[in-house]
Amino acid sequence: MNTNNNEGQIGRKGLRTSVAAGSIGVFVHWFEWAIYAYLASTIAVVFFPQQDSTAALLSVFAVFAISFGVRPLGALVFGTLGDKIGRKKTLSIVILSMSAATLVVGLLPTYDAIGLWAPILLVSARVVQGLAAGGEFGSAAAFLAEYSPRKHRGFGVSWLEFGSLLGFLAASLVVFVLTSVMDAQTIADGGWRIPFLIAVPMGIVGFYIRSKIEDTPEFRSVEQLGNVPQSPVKEVFTRHWKQLLQMSGLEIMMHVTFYVVLVYLLTYQEKILGFDAGTAALLSTAASVAGLILVPLVGALSDRIGRRPLLIAAAVSLVVLAYPLFLIMHSGTPWAGIVSTIGLGVILALILGVHAAAAAELFPTRTRQTGLSIAYSVTAAIFAGTVPYVLTWLIARTGNEMMPAFYLILVGLVGLAAVLSMKESKGKDLLGEEDITSARPAAVKTPAAVKTPAAPKVRS
Repeated sequence: MNTNNNEGQIGRKGLRTSVAAGSIGVFVHWFEWAIYAYLASTIAVVFFPQQDSTAALLSVFAVFAISFGVRPLGALVFGTLGDKIGRKKTLSIVILSMSAATLVVGLLPTYDAIGLWAPILLVSARVVQGLAAGGEFGSAAAFLAEYSPRKHRGFGVSWLEFGSLLGFLAASLVVFVLTSVMDAQTIADGGWRIPFLIAVPMGIVGFYIRSKIEDTPEFRSVEQLGNVPQSPVKEVFTRHWKQLLQMSGLEIMMHVTFYVVLVYLLTYQEKILGFDAGTAALLSTAASVAGLILVPLVGALSDRIGRRPLLIAAAVSLVVLAYPLFLIMHSGTPWAGIVSTIGLGVILALILGVHAAAAAELFPTRTRQTGLSIAYSVTAAIFAGTVPYVLTWLIARTGNEMMPAFYLILVGLVGLAAVLSMKESKGKDLLGEEDITSARPAAVKTPAAVKTPAAPKVRS
């Protein structure tokens, strides 16, 4: 049933604006996240007492973990809001909250200035950032999926992960420039604030873009039908638990692969394989650049051949190639490092280019944002931030330096099981039977009575 087809209704300018509106918040989030991680040692000096430098650094990482821990709560709050008041409003609230918290971090007085209030305020700001991050993916993925033309939905939604990779790379560049022009003491004395303050104008630009675009055609259809859910969280867990499990399996594969390739691999190559820090950073950058190039192409390819073939290929590649790629990496030569790291980056790009569109197509419009937010944030809280700790612990306990490969094989099998249980969704109408037939009788009598809203217009 084709009840809402926005194909051809959205002009190029409108589509570009919607892509920018959907992806800029993810860019800001990952930029700030990476800045915090890269400057962890400096933040430990600035915000925590230095009687024990190790304890201070652990405190910084504990604050980092807290921002992951509160994401499921943010998913519940913003997922519900998105399905009740709209994608556009939620996107605006999320990026405004994220930017305000980032500004607070950039302006916070140090431990030497205000004592224990410094870490307390840092924790508070990171909690707000974590709550906002819990709502960002679900809001942006639902928005981009519903705004993209049906025949190009995979391509449109793939820009979400392009934004995350670009934020990651931009943070690396900013920190590289900062450490090149300032010594460690100058950075500790206040230079560390610059990257956080840079993120704030980007957030303001994102808020402006998001405030200038209409809500999605699908959400406005549900709203016009009087079919906005009263309790989207309850509905997801009682009526769409299967889709929730399917997306969770998909996201476990994505999160672990992302964090192994772009986060943990730097430490692994330095500490385990003996690569110098510059080489490890260069290889990570190469993997990110490969992702930037491939992710939109993979998204576009999924519009031609489907989501399942590419996701199956990614999962099978993890299962079959993870061990050989780590074996190659262990040979220690520069070319081996390049081939293995780029190879892992290509597998990651296959996942990133498709997972968000496939996940968005699992849920009906009336509960899409809630389902996306919960599955993404809960799996992130459990499997994403724990990757470095888990792999470090496994290697220490077993003495087996191939543990990252075994972990990737395991999540590849989890992802493969999830994908095989899913139906192909390429070209699916996002406004389905449930979005219409669940409406109150007074709002709609038959499916034929449904009218597609007027084409969304971008305010100039």
